[in-house]
Amino acid sequence: MKRVYVWTLPTRLFHWLFVSLILISWIASLEDRWLSLHVAAGMAAGVLVVFRIVWGIIGPKYSRFGDFTLRFDALKEYLMTLLNPSRHYVGHNPAASYVMIAMLLTVVLAVISGIFAYGIQENRGILAFLHSGYFQEMKVFEEVHEFFVNLLWILIAAHVGGVIVDRMLHKEERTLPSMIDGHKNSEGESAVLTVPQKTVALIGIGGAIGLLIYTLSVPNNPLIAGHNQKVAYEQENPVFVNECASCHTLYPPTLLPKESWSALMGDLSNHFGDDASLDPADHQTILAYLLAHSAETSTQEMSVKMVQSLQKRDMIAITQTPFWKKRHKNIAADVFASEKVKSRANCKVCHSDIEQGTIEDNAIKAI
Repeated sequence: MKRVYVWTLPTRLFHWLFVSLILISWIASLEDRWLSLHVAAGMAAGVLVVFRIVWGIIGPKYSRFGDFTLRFDALKEYLMTLLNPSRHYVGHNPAASYVMIAMLLTVVLAVISGIFAYGIQENRGILAFLHSGYFQEMKVFEEVHEFFVNLLWILIAAHVGGVIVDRMLHKEERTLPSMIDGHKNSEGESAVLTVPQKTVALIGIGGAIGLLIYTLSVPNNPLIAGHNQKVAYEQENPVFVNECASCHTLYPPTLLPKESWSALMGDLSNHFGDDASLDPADHQTILAYLLAHSAETSTQEMSVKMVQSLQKRDMIAITQTPFWKKRHKNIAADVFASEKVKSRANCKVCHSDIEQGTIEDNAIKAI
C-alpha cells in the first residue's frame, strides 16, 4: 500500500467544525439561559451540512456522494468480512457511507424542526410568525426536534464505534489519522482540489463560521430575535403593582389560570400565612385584571405549559405546580436557601424579566 491523499482540507475542516458545533449545541442545551447559543450553533451546523451536500455533488474524489458505496450487498460483504476484509476502500466504506448519508439527513431535519420549535414555542427567530397559530401544539414540535436530535446521537455513536473498530482491526490504513492530515495507506489516486472547489469551500465553511459569529454578536438579529412583548404593569394597573409588588415578586397574571387567581383572591386573609386583605374596590380591580390576563389568555410557553400541567386548576402556589417543579428539578435545594435567593418564590433573582410579564430563557441570570 502507498500513501494516498484522500481527505482534502475542506473535507477535514467540515468534519471537525461539524463535531465542534454539535458539541456546542449539545452543551448549550443543558441550560435554558444558553438557548441562544444552542440555536446559533444549530443553525451554523445546518449551513455546514448544506455545504457538505453541495460538496458531495461537486467536491473532489472520495468526498463526492458518487464515490460512496451504497449497495446493500457491498454493506453485507463488508460487515461479514470485517476481520479479514475481501476489499479495501480508499474513501468511505459501505457502513460509513450509510451512516454519513443518514447523519446529513438527520441534521437537516433536526435543524429544520429546531427552527420550527424555536419560532412556535419561544416566539423567536424567523418562524416566530407561526407562534400565534400553533402555540397550543408547541410540545409536538419540541418532541419532533428531540426525536431527530436523539437519532443523531445514535448515528454519531455508530460512527464513533465504527472508527474504533477500524482502528483496532485495520490500524495500518490510518483511517483516524487521515482526518487530521488527509492521508491514508491504500491503493488509489490522490484527491485534487480545483479553484472552483476551493471557492465553494471558502463560501460554505466561511458562511457557517460567519453565521455563528453574527448570531452571537448582533443582539436581537432576525435569526434569534424575540417577539414576546414586555408589559408596563405600573401603567396598566397601578393598584396591582402597589398592592402585590410591595411584599413580593410581581408575578405576571399569565402565570396562573383563572381558577387559581379566583382561589387566591378569595382568601387573602390567609395569604400564605399572612393577612393580605384589601378594601373592596382594590380587591375587585386586581381580581378583574388577573382574570382578564390569566394564563388562558396568553400564548407564551410558560402560560401554555402551566395550564397543560395543572390538573387542579385552583392551585395557588406557583412553586408547587408540576410545571414549576419540572423546570427547576435540577436546581439544588441549597441554591434556594442561599442568602441571595432565600426562597423558591423569589423568582426575580434569576428571572430578570418576570416583572415585565415575560420569562425569556436568555434573560435568566446565573446565581
